[in-house]
Amino acid sequence: MALLAACVASPALRAAGPTSSSEIVLGQFAAHSGPAAELGRRMKVGIETCFSDVNAAGGVHGRTLRLVARDDGYEPERAAAACKQLIAEDRVFALIGSVGTPTNIAAVPAINAEGIPLIGPFTGAQALREPFNRNIFHVRASYFDETERIVEHLTTLGNRKIGVFYQNDSYGMAGLAGVKRAMDKRGLQPAMAATVERNTVDVAAALKQVLAAQPEAVVQISAYKSCAALIKQARAAGYGGQFFNVSFVGSKALSDQLGDSGPGVVISQVVPFPYSPASALVRDYQLHMAKAGHKELDFSSLEGYIAAKVVVEGLRRAGKAPTRESLVAALETFQRWDAGGFYLSYSAGNHEGSRFTDLTIIGREGRFVR
Repeated sequence: MALLAACVASPALRAAGPTSSSEIVLGQFAAHSGPAAELGRRMKVGIETCFSDVNAAGGVHGRTLRLVARDDGYEPERAAAACKQLIAEDRVFALIGSVGTPTNIAAVPAINAEGIPLIGPFTGAQALREPFNRNIFHVRASYFDETERIVEHLTTLGNRKIGVFYQNDSYGMAGLAGVKRAMDKRGLQPAMAATVERNTVDVAAALKQVLAAQPEAVVQISAYKSCAALIKQARAAGYGGQFFNVSFVGSKALSDQLGDSGPGVVISQVVPFPYSPASALVRDYQLHMAKAGHKELDFSSLEGYIAAKVVVEGLRRAGKAPTRESLVAALETFQRWDAGGFYLSYSAGNHEGSRFTDLTIIGREGRFVR
């Protein structure tokens, strides 16, 4: 765990970081291929949509913003290498929108060694929040927040027999810990806990456990393809319980994978509902997505859009000659910063950002309802 802690007075963190008079380059390491590809792709769409709008208005203090993305296939070793390449070869000023718990954890040593800020990682794992790391700024709520919301909802409705299906890695274990934590508060234990390997859809063993235990609901902590595989096979076998997912699953990707098996599946969310222009943030997101030629809206691209807005505001506050240290210091001045009805707060000792959670359900024709 010591590798996850960053020294506040680190000389590396005070380094200027590469910039030019006309451009600031940011980097993303994420899956752009493989079974989790839609997660990285949609985050990238949201980030670039925001950057495009800002650049059209003259950039930040006269500098345009550009994103360089490297594909890690949602594999830790590749993520660590991609992070190092972004820093050493692409010479990015900061990192944004990296995807996944095991992949982000694998990149932390390089992030800390360089003292490079990482804004908006697409993970809610406690291992990236505790111990506190000054280099990492979270935009989303934690998996503890999401699983608490799910378990609270289920138990309020009288459902106490709750199973867990989780990915066999640090992401899945983080979600499992969150479910157990929420259930323990209510004097409960999981009815069953079954695993699946990362980047696979071999759910046969998990299916047997679900059918044997017959839980009233199953909380899923995995990516969209494996979650969809279990749901489809369980439905085909006659299982009538409800499925719940945390936001990392990739809501739109899960819905697309499920097709006719989607209605009734619940997903917790950490960003506002992207399909209804109820807030200034979502109205701006919808407008700029349309301007950029993106017809599909979804939670993941909205999360990328929000992370990009955080970077933009941080750079504005960092001044005309930004350094990595001045960006970190600027972000730490956010006190209920209003991104358009979505609020974020940071301080010198807390980079949690937001605790916002919501529950959505897949309805007919794959449409989401609240």
